[in-house]
Amino acid sequence: MTPEDRRSLAAALGEQLGVLAEVRDVHRLSSGASRLTWVVDVELGGVPRQVVVQRERPGGTRSASGMASEAALLRDAAAAGVPVAAVLACDRVRSGGDPLGAWIALGLVDGETVPRRILRDEHLAGAREVLLGQCAAALVAIHGIPPSEAHGLSATDQVAEFRAALDLFGDPQPVFELAFRWLERRRPEPTSAPSVVHGDFRLGNIVVGEDGLRAVLDWELAHLGDPVEDLGWFTSRAWRFGSDRAAAGLGGLREFLDAYRDAGGSEVSPESLRWWQVLATLKWGIMCIVQASAHQRGASRSVELAAIGRRVAETQEDLLELIDGPSSITAVRAPAASARPPGWAPLGGPGGPTVRPGGDELLAAVGEFLAQVRDEVPGRSGFHARVAANVVAQLERELVLGPLIADRHRARLAALGADDDEALVRHIRDGAFADDDRVLLDALRAATRDTLAVVNPGHALGAGGEEAP
Repeated sequence: MTPEDRRSLAAALGEQLGVLAEVRDVHRLSSGASRLTWVVDVELGGVPRQVVVQRERPGGTRSASGMASEAALLRDAAAAGVPVAAVLACDRVRSGGDPLGAWIALGLVDGETVPRRILRDEHLAGAREVLLGQCAAALVAIHGIPPSEAHGLSATDQVAEFRAALDLFGDPQPVFELAFRWLERRRPEPTSAPSVVHGDFRLGNIVVGEDGLRAVLDWELAHLGDPVEDLGWFTSRAWRFGSDRAAAGLGGLREFLDAYRDAGGSEVSPESLRWWQVLATLKWGIMCIVQASAHQRGASRSVELAAIGRRVAETQEDLLELIDGPSSITAVRAPAASARPPGWAPLGGPGGPTVRPGGDELLAAVGEFLAQVRDEVPGRSGFHARVAANVVAQLERELVLGPLIADRHRARLAALGADDDEALVRHIRDGAFADDDRVLLDALRAATRDTLAVVNPGHALGAGGEEAP
């Protein structure tokens, strides 16, 4: 946040709160792949206070419309009994522009937001005993917000919306194509009239204290839709963070659904929930592509965003598990150093493979350095060091396995009558394969697990694997 941004923020806070405001200090937070977030030390009318300020990342979807409608929704959520942070101020993009762009300022809610700490830290053990029920109750309250009071929210066809998003990027993904077809052929009947849906309710977007849930954050994806959408998102594998407990790593699926019903929500059928879990998993996979693209296009250069692009393979494995069930297909594994794949050679320096240290050795050295940094540096830099260390580990595996994986993939495509992934996507979309075509499903599972052998070897085994960014 530049000095000019600080002056603009102080002026906006002072104007909207009717007090003299002065920004004292700014601390950038590490979280948030779609938004930039700071904790700002301010004086409001001479009283010190900490404020959370969020701004849209460059290239985001709210830059033109601003966050005023989100601020209004947060106030409605509070009136409905949803624990949320107090809205202090927001942009005025709609009324002629704002020097800060799209932004919102909220009162700081003390507590933990990092999922791995919520699931593991000893001082939150008591919170974990009540948190699942509190999340269920919060979702019931969200779904009970009168749609007529949901400022600016509209109902959307999520399948069509994300179909268009994937097509826009021109990134052929055969597993995603299969998932789209599965979803289109099995659409469930809505459980109710359109309700307010949070759209991103999960660990990481809630504040947790020793007493449990304190605030629901990050409402930028809110819309009108089927409330089961939130349940499918909350229980999808991506948001279990390595736990084997299906409901956000906090408890069992039946336990969560019973808590939702007991808090006043509707009974949910297994078939409906499964459909929304498939859509949730597909959406997250496409979001990974979108976020990585922001880095690739230069709109927001970030090692975090770059690394998120490789999580697509995790979502593909999860989709195949949901659609086709468990599989015994195994991934290619790194051979011993004495039995490298034919044609494999370590990367050398500028003079060729004989120059030492070679490229593989340099990667290993950088990985060791980053592993040290991530344990020594707190905050955002330490988080990004952890992400970068994971990226280096992926590259080391890719050096060994990449050529072999490419050969295996070409052979699978040939067996399916496709020259490349784009051709295979066309075949799936045109109906060349039945939904239960065993050759296709096994080929997709094998390709996905080969990719996971590089990007996250533990994921296909049901383990947490590397810590996800």
